Amino acid sequence: MRDVLVVDDEPEIRRVLRGYLEAEGFRVVEAATGAAAVDRVRLQEPAVILLDVMLPDLDGLEVLRRIRTFSQVYVLLVTARTEEVDKLIGLGVGADDYITKPFSPREVTARVKAVLRRSRSAAEQDAERHVFAGLTVDVARREVTVVDEPITLTALEFDLLTALAGSPGRVFSRRQLLERVWGYDFYGDERVVDVHIRNLRQQLHDDAARPRIIGTVRGVGYKLLLEPT
Repeated sequence: MRDVLVVDDEPEIRRVLRGYLEAEGFRVVEAATGAAAVDRVRLQEPAVILLDVMLPDLDGLEVLRRIRTFSQVYVLLVTARTEEVDKLIGLGVGADDYITKPFSPREVTARVKAVLRRSRSAAEQDAERHVFAGLTVDVARREVTVVDEPITLTALEFDLLTALAGSPGRVFSRRQLLERVWGYDFYGDERVVDVHIRNLRQQLHDDAARPRIIGTVRGVGYKLLLEPT
């Protein structure tokens, strides 16, 4: 049974999400404040976090920043307005996905299930290891090294790199990456892919102006530039 942490200061929202998630076999942990959420993650790292942006003490972005200092757990940010999604995507805050209120609890549950299916699928590829000049992606261990230096990625950044590394040279459109990495019908802004590619490049020390690892095919999408060794 996988844990899902629901962080929202509205008891009714927590109650509804708990009902839907538990019906699908998840164990639900709740937090009504940002500080409580950070403590929960430290004590028992959940598989997925549903994190509301508007909280009474710390805002969701600060909570996310604190969590990212010690955990790469999947985080779905919940926002009150569509305009906020545009702002958050522009900021590149490091969330794995964005959900806008009012939302369908069924859609939220479907997204959580998709995230965990993706995680389980990657874990099942025990022998898969992508080796390139200066870059190694170990799927089973979920480890990445660049010139023998370990690199820390978020869960979704790792999945995104794995998708590109699995087909080096192939150009993936944003939509294809959403379908392959996010794993469900994505109704949000496709620019979320650009944000994660930008963050991924920064972590890999890959200069976007002169990329060595991840290339941009203007008007189409992205590809891995390296050849397998």
